[in-house]
Amino acid sequence: MFKIRVICAPEDADRIRQALAAAFDIGPARQYPTRDGKRTRLYITADHRPTTPESE
Repeated sequence: MFKIRVICAPEDADRIRQALAAAFDIGPARQYPTRDGKRTRLYITADHRPTTPESE
């Protein structure tokens, strides 16, 4: 398990969350504004997807 922090434009947050969910097993994203209030910080806990016999 690892943690990911992304700083992005607020309008990109959903797209980034979806892309990470497609690549990893992720938990709920926590979203906060940056200090300047112009961007968004996403904090996501992720894990590698388990391997399946088809992918080996």
